[in-house]
Amino acid sequence: MAILDREEYIEQAYFFKTFLERLDEDLPSQEILTSIKEEILGTTKLPLALDVLRGEMLLKGRLCEGMALLKHYFAPFQTFVMKQAEEDRTKFDQRVALQILEREARYRAENGNPAGLFVYQFECISRNRLGYDRGMTAISEDPVYNADWREWILRSRLQLGTVEFADLIYFRSEFYLEERRKLVDPHEVPTVPLLFSRQEGRIAKANRGKDPLLLFAALQRQLGYPAVPRSQSSRDLKLPPHLEMRLQRMEKRIQLLEAEAKGKLDLSEFYAQPRSFEDPPDIGEGISK
Repeated sequence: MAILDREEYIEQAYFFKTFLERLDEDLPSQEILTSIKEEILGTTKLPLALDVLRGEMLLKGRLCEGMALLKHYFAPFQTFVMKQAEEDRTKFDQRVALQILEREARYRAENGNPAGLFVYQFECISRNRLGYDRGMTAISEDPVYNADWREWILRSRLQLGTVEFADLIYFRSEFYLEERRKLVDPHEVPTVPLLFSRQEGRIAKANRGKDPLLLFAALQRQLGYPAVPRSQSSRDLKLPPHLEMRLQRMEKRIQLLEAEAKGKLDLSEFYAQPRSFEDPPDIGEGISK
């Protein structure tokens, strides 16, 4: 697979974003693919890819099947994320997967920095528990990474759990070499390729021994790395007022049924309470008198 043109990644980002929006409108996936094809630039290869995706969707019911056939167009990490979302046994939401792919495609179109792309992809795997073994392997097969990057990614896959992620970045950064030259030998030459810049090395050193999520957040603030989308928690979900009222009525009915089954049904709260003589008369009654 070769690195695609910038316009391809722009159209990919639009495709993933629009597909998610129309899924929320309860439209069938086949119709969504057909309508989006008419909106995509005809000078790109994405319309042809959408034909393959639609055919596999009709045949097998999954987008990842079509993406796996188009290895020359969709990156292995993109296929891996969609496959994990469409697995029956996983709890990974397809909507989150589409948001991940949209932001990744947008970052490829705007920047395409291998360091930023790797950190984003790694955070996607760790946050959503997609599996480091297959996930890191899929990342290493991305054409944006050269041979040095691929070797380091596959080696880091075996070191996870024994070496901190901040250390993995720090020891392969220009900042680490700069410190070695100050403290040890001013003419020291790196024995391994340096993959991260001075800024990334400084941020990684400042976050050694801390939660990796703090490192991700710092890289996003300082260097503009894309933020990983998160699944919406139940606290963030707000029902419309009419649905909330229906739920309250249903809860009340269930409580009454449970009380009746236990023989503890008390309907006194529903009785009309007689007005006390000490209560002041209504305004309407005073006027009529």
